[in-house]
Amino acid sequence: MVPYPQIDPVIFGLGPLKVRWYGLMYVLGFAAVYLLVARQIRKYRLKFIGDHFEDLNFVLIIGLILGARLGYVIFYNTGYYLENPGEIVAIWQGGMSFHGALLGLLTAAWLFCRRKKIPFLKTADLYAVTVPIGLGLGRIGNFINGELFGRVSEVPWSMVFPAGGPLPRHPSQLYEFLLEGVLLFIILWSMKSVHYRRGWPAGTLFAAFLIGYGLLRSFAELFREPDIQLGFLFGSLTMGQTLSGLMVLGGLVMIIVNRQRALIGKEISAD
Repeated sequence: MVPYPQIDPVIFGLGPLKVRWYGLMYVLGFAAVYLLVARQIRKYRLKFIGDHFEDLNFVLIIGLILGARLGYVIFYNTGYYLENPGEIVAIWQGGMSFHGALLGLLTAAWLFCRRKKIPFLKTADLYAVTVPIGLGLGRIGNFINGELFGRVSEVPWSMVFPAGGPLPRHPSQLYEFLLEGVLLFIILWSMKSVHYRRGWPAGTLFAAFLIGYGLLRSFAELFREPDIQLGFLFGSLTMGQTLSGLMVLGGLVMIIVNRQRALIGKEISAD
């Protein structure tokens, strides 16, 4: 067993204002995505966003925060927040959902792209390869907070989390950091150059993200303690696995549709 490092979730405080590690991870994630997307725009001379890059990033941040919070409220703790609606806005108390964040991002991006006449799927490809950086940093924040810990385990690297009782558990936050953060980023970033070199259909990288994240998250959920207020769904599935399964399905549908469109395009060109 490995001792859990007791790291104060609060970095420092200035009166009532407290700067937390979890919040810092969000800031670092936003910064990393911004810089990596800007790098792609320069390297591949992607001009379809035009002068809207700064405004788009602002809209995406708003969509992410709103979606993440509302997703948690709806998917994970509806009953509690129906009884305590005033706490919905208390995001500093924790409770953010990635699947909700994804829906918020997609909604905000689609509305913005439609209004500014920017190709939505090309934009989704551009950002999808960078998202794992933010995901990985978020899991580090979860680990520091001692939340979203794993199931009881006897593996040599198991830890006793303060909020998880006296038994050692999987450090599932670190598993997710390595899988959904590091590994997924390496895969998608490697696919990126091939995508632009070979001219894959728009939406391919986004579909790969949906499938990759869905599969890796579903696997990591095997080691993560289910949310206490939900437990298991449909016998043995967690809410995370259920929502991630829908992501995989959506990604597969996108790939099939893209392939059919490509075939139709070839037939028209041949005629």
